[in-house]
Parts: sequence; C-alpha cells; structure tokens
Amino acid sequence: MNGYERRKQKKIEQIFSASIELFFKYGFQKVSVNEIAYKANVSPATIYNYFGTKEQLYTDSLINWLDKQLEQYENILSSELSFVEKTKKIMLLEANNLKILADEFPKFPSADLRGLIQMMDGYNEQKVVPFFKKYVALGKQEGFIRKDQTEEIMMRYFTLFQNELVRKWEGSSQKQTTENMDQLMELFFYGVAGQPQLQE
Repeated sequence: MNGYERRKQKKIEQIFSASIELFFKYGFQKVSVNEIAYKANVSPATIYNYFGTKEQLYTDSLINWLDKQLEQYENILSSELSFVEKTKKIMLLEANNLKILADEFPKFPSADLRGLIQMMDGYNEQKVVPFFKKYVALGKQEGFIRKDQTEEIMMRYFTLFQNELVRKWEGSSQKQTTENMDQLMELFFYGVAGQPQLQE
C-alpha cells in the first residue's frame, strides 16, 4: 500500500468511525453528511467521492461496524480461554450488539428498511453462519457440544439464549444478567437436568 492509499484508508476509517457514532446516537435521518464530515475532519466532497450517497455511507459504515464486532468474536474463539469462557464472552458481546441494532433499526427510513434487512440477511449468511459453524465445530471437538447436534439446531438454541439476554439487556438488568452468566452457562451446556456444576 503506497502513501496515497494509506491516506485514503485512514480517511475512510475516520469517516466510518464518525458516521457510525452519529448514526447510532441520533439516527439516520437526523444526521447530515456535513456533520459527519466535520467530525471525521474531512470535506463533504470527500464523503460523496468515496460513497456516493448518504444511504451508501450508512450501509458501508454498518458493514464495517459488523466486521469489527465479528473480528472480536473471532479473536475470542481463537484465544486460550476455555470454551465456556469463550461462549460467555461471545454471548455478552452479541447481546449488547443486538440491543444496539434493535435500537438503531427503528430510526432508519421505513421506505429503505427492506433493503437494510436484506443486507443484514446477506451478511449473516456470508459471514455470521460460517463463524458459528467454526464455533460449533470447536465445541464438539472439546466435548462441550454433542456430536449428533446439527449446526442448525445449535444456532437456534444459541438464538433462544441470545433473545433472552437482549430482552434483559437494559439498565440494572444488564448488571444482573452479567452476574447470572455462570448459571446461564450451566443451563446452556447441560440443561435443567444436567450436571450440577460446570467443569471448565
């Protein structure tokens, strides 16, 4: 990468960082390209030159944000933590991220919401599902997931827990949910009639 490309990449990262912060805080409709440009320390012309439209900037910024969250999950999965600790950290991060997205989607123009949902569906299929397959394979390899369980069933099971975490992920419940993660992990891996203590 030469000097020009490095400078361009740095500007794009500044734009992504500024736009996602402002979009998440105020919503798509209430944020202008000029405000993003000012926060990113670039000109509005630079933003239009790189992204064309505000809608495209939003989509690209959201994908960039999703990629960064997924990178965190990948780092956790490849870490030296036990599989139980990996699951706990990934679940808590995912619950927080799903809450952010649930708050964000109603702020997006309803006319464009279908396209946004399609983009999210495509992202899940191309990037999230392959990650989850790696997660399940590692869990089976380490003996925490039964080998006869399919990836589809495990994803549905994981989603059940995630939905409950997201539902509780507000105010004081967030702290309580975090404190109860050890019990949730025992339920996740062994069910209500499983082993009384989780061995890591």
